[in-house]
Amino acid sequence: MASQGFLCQFVRNSAVRTLFQTLGTHGQKLSKSMWEDCLWNYVFPTLDRASFMVATSSKDEWQGKELGTRGGKAVHMLIHHSRNTAQKQWDETLVLVLGGIARILRLFFPFFTSLSNFWSGWESLLQFVENSILNGSKEVALAAINCLQTNVNSHSLKGNMPMRYLISVVDVYEHVLKNPSSYSDKVKQEILHGLGEIYVQAQGSFNDVIYTQLVAIIDLAMKQAMITNDNFELEFGNVPPVLRTVLEILPLLSPTEHISSMWPVFLREFLQYLPRQETHLLNDDGKIDHARDSPVNNEPPNGSIPIPRDIVAVSPDSGSTAAINAGIPSYIFAEKLVPVLVDLFLQAPTAEKYIVYPEVIQSLGRCMTTRRDNPDSALWRLAVEAFNRVLVDYVTKSTKGGPQSGITKPVRTRIWKEIADVYEIFLVGYCGRALSSNSLSAVALEADESLEMTILETLGDTVLKLPIDTPADVVERLVSTLDRCASRTCSLPVETVELMPPHCSRFSLTCLQKLFSLSSYSNEINWNMTRSEVSKISIMVLMNRCEYILSRFLTDEKGLGEYPLPKARLEEINYVLQELARLLIHPDVVSILPLHPCLRTDLVEDKEKRGNRSHLFVLLPSFCELVTSRELRIRELVQVLLQLITKELCLEKLSLACEKFTSR
Repeated sequence: MASQGFLCQFVRNSAVRTLFQTLGTHGQKLSKSMWEDCLWNYVFPTLDRASFMVATSSKDEWQGKELGTRGGKAVHMLIHHSRNTAQKQWDETLVLVLGGIARILRLFFPFFTSLSNFWSGWESLLQFVENSILNGSKEVALAAINCLQTNVNSHSLKGNMPMRYLISVVDVYEHVLKNPSSYSDKVKQEILHGLGEIYVQAQGSFNDVIYTQLVAIIDLAMKQAMITNDNFELEFGNVPPVLRTVLEILPLLSPTEHISSMWPVFLREFLQYLPRQETHLLNDDGKIDHARDSPVNNEPPNGSIPIPRDIVAVSPDSGSTAAINAGIPSYIFAEKLVPVLVDLFLQAPTAEKYIVYPEVIQSLGRCMTTRRDNPDSALWRLAVEAFNRVLVDYVTKSTKGGPQSGITKPVRTRIWKEIADVYEIFLVGYCGRALSSNSLSAVALEADESLEMTILETLGDTVLKLPIDTPADVVERLVSTLDRCASRTCSLPVETVELMPPHCSRFSLTCLQKLFSLSSYSNEINWNMTRSEVSKISIMVLMNRCEYILSRFLTDEKGLGEYPLPKARLEEINYVLQELARLLIHPDVVSILPLHPCLRTDLVEDKEKRGNRSHLFVLLPSFCELVTSRELRIRELVQVLLQLITKELCLEKLSLACEKFTSR
């Protein structure tokens, strides 16, 4: 073995196989002294010799033995490209040596740790592995990684891997990734898979420090992949190999119970790879454009109640330098990352989950707003679905009570503020709008409209109706958001309404329907204080919206003369008049209506056990003006409403017989 450099490839490879096969088969019969002799005099020297020969052997390509001639030209034996140089043949030998070392480590590592000076041999092995990854061929690098990984996987789960050995492996991987090199993506993928396996096998041994180091290494690999990648794969809808590997191992890296405090660190580290505020704040001149990121203005729409609010979309603070985020023109990686992060977030313990909850909501909100610049992208759709999942989970668990009840009020208030921000910005600025893309099919457009309706249903039927501790100012903002979306059809000039796509008017009408639903009462058994407060807020917003729709209809009808109103406007006012006739409100809600005190008192006393239509008195002046409309259907609906008002005042027509009976 000492002179193996002078042997042919086949002889030395056979010698290596024989050596490690013998040690693996009969190693349990060897004493400590014999093992020490084998390690220091045979195993490690063989590794050093093979490594030296790899570094010093020629890289010149060989030409095969001449077999003859054809047409006056020599014909040579073909040699496979992987074995056509001396260095490549020594690479093969080195791979065999590393495989042999991996075998004996897997079989006898716990015994080796009891040998004197084994730590120094282990350190030299680690140094060799690091050098092989950085400077060796791909085959040697993969064999070196496998040599370490086989040992870790075999002994960590059994508890036979001392902590300092485990940390030393993690340190090697970190040093490798910190040193820019020409090693392939395949090698990086193997390192990342190795880190994931180390954590899975040795979870109980990880503390906060080592776990933070692990997450930082993964983050480093991601940053390097984004910097060095030329975006070719991203532009064509493919995630680069290293990032694909990160997505594969990410679900394996969730903190265990004894390091649960690491959940915020873990989630924040990867939230930074979702679109940040800076990535879509630049206008065409390269300057920050606040208006583009804030399509929602604070001016109330026509006919709505001004509700003060202060929306500031802030990017989550992070200690990491994510300068590379702006280098990703497409959102293909973020599309893959969002579902994975949300799944992990929902698995987090309650206390740790709500520390990072506002940042998760902010990140999802920014992903949702990418619809403006990339309506064809799947990112905003996935973000909407994720936002609904996160919100429904929070609301449902809050309704049922449990661990959420221990969350402090300031934390809950901040969470609700972020939720309100996302709803307001996305619904008002990005839903029910004319799309800039012409490439979406009819099926895709229908699916997008369905997604818009889903987020509306979550808001109107879950968030605002369940008995949860939503702050009053947040309820006002959410109801106001519905009102602003419902105002689109009636606020547009008549000539513009005709140009509005059908899905826009349907979205506006659905928002109006949610306002009616929030204001209504139908002898509900589960009527509660929260439901009552929401109804009080929504009824006032609804009355103002209805009054504006009715008055605007009259104005436009007079302005058009004999010309008919647009179909969308007729559908809107017909819907409003029909729903006003069906609407019943809770007696507690009557108290906030702008009615004469005497009338309010009498109505409450008379209808305290059932719903009533006191809201119709608020709109009576508008009904009286509508009786002059030239639309027959409008006059018929107004007639029904006036009859209902008469009934509410107990002024129905009495038959003559009843009158005589009453007079007697």
